[in-house]
Amino acid sequence: MADSDFNYPSPLSGYENAPPLPETRNDDGKSFVNPQTGILSPSYEKFPPPLDNGRRGGFDVHIYYFQSNPEQTKYAQELWQRIRHEFPELRVYTFWDRPIGPHPVAMFEVNLFTPAQFGAFIPWLSIWRGPLSVLVHPNTTEEDVHELERELKNHTERAIWLGERIPLDVGRFKSLVAAFKAQSGGSGGSSS
Repeated sequence: MADSDFNYPSPLSGYENAPPLPETRNDDGKSFVNPQTGILSPSYEKFPPPLDNGRRGGFDVHIYYFQSNPEQTKYAQELWQRIRHEFPELRVYTFWDRPIGPHPVAMFEVNLFTPAQFGAFIPWLSIWRGPLSVLVHPNTTEEDVHELERELKNHTERAIWLGERIPLDVGRFKSLVAAFKAQSGGSGGSSS
């Protein structure tokens, strides 16, 4: 694994005293039998902290196309329309015909607000994205981390890609984070 500028809490946080997991395998001989509790994870109903369960939504989905490629442009326009027809409950943004922000090529954005929307839309998009690349990134709300640092981490370390990864122009994020740290004496701190 690559070195990271970010620290991660243990994934076992909250399960330190859980009983040992069985070594029994399922009939396929490969997967393990997991102890059933009869209770589903709350993550089926609500995004886990620090994902945003509010107005912004838990995930942004950026669907990229090369604006100088007429076939990709046509496909992206048709996909944008299809998403608006099939998923009217999602927030679908402007169909950009040029790079914008850290996005180095044209794109459009879709917001996902619930685990159910994520569970329906991302599998659907994995089939229907066609020749297009897709960035899926979380929106987090850690209050002890400056907004710029959150955005940088969400667009890089926490990003999920469908198709080819397109390098984002995160230089602005990085320079603003560095300037903020220099101004605040190196501490993260809240954006408020």
